[in-house]
Amino acid sequence: MSLKNWDNKTWLSSKKYIYSFNNFLLKQVKLDKNSHILDIGCGRGKILGSLYSRLRLKNKPIGIDIESHQDRDKRIHFKKIDATTYLKSNKKKFDLILIKQTIHLLNFKEIKKLIFICKSRLKNKGNIAIFTLETSKNEIPAFSLMLKKLKLSLERDKKIIRFISKNYRKIKKTRFLFKVKLSRNKYIKMIKNRYISTLLGLNPSEISKGINEINRKYQKLLIFNDKLICLILEK
Repeated sequence: MSLKNWDNKTWLSSKKYIYSFNNFLLKQVKLDKNSHILDIGCGRGKILGSLYSRLRLKNKPIGIDIESHQDRDKRIHFKKIDATTYLKSNKKKFDLILIKQTIHLLNFKEIKKLIFICKSRLKNKGNIAIFTLETSKNEIPAFSLMLKKLKLSLERDKKIIRFISKNYRKIKKTRFLFKVKLSRNKYIKMIKNRYISTLLGLNPSEISKGINEINRKYQKLLIFNDKLICLILEK
């Protein structure tokens, strides 16, 4: 089962989230109307589409993903392809390569290979921006089995962050925070759609039990901080 619903009718696809995320991104990296941007694991491409309009980009940004969504943003050039394969197949250079909540799906050998080829595709003063879930004091609402799997995933994320930090000297580490307010019912729909990778391996019975636990554990309105660690790698 693949991760199809991470940006489908969640706070991650809301205009408020996208505006806030792009505000943060534009404070970290310098972009203008002439910039060339690539998003690895772009989902429906809403973040890229918003950047296209906001910066009035001369060139449509490129989004790549292994899933092809019918409702993807029309303001981007979408490629259904593996990232390394795409980068090997052309010599385009980018001012920004965005890897948002995707790096944890790769093994360490794949991560090293991907970052190496990404750096070779950066323009002078270009950047790679890697975003991953905050690994400590994460506030994502969860039922017990989901939380157990999430903790294991976050431990691996810690190792990935250490691995990247150790192997690349020109690196800046910062954090993005977004305050989420949504109904418990909407969040339950997200769980049913397996919006996060830790839910992918759970069977229907485990999901059902988890939803019952969410109903018992949380109030009708969920309020929490969605926190991401951001690693900026320079050319």
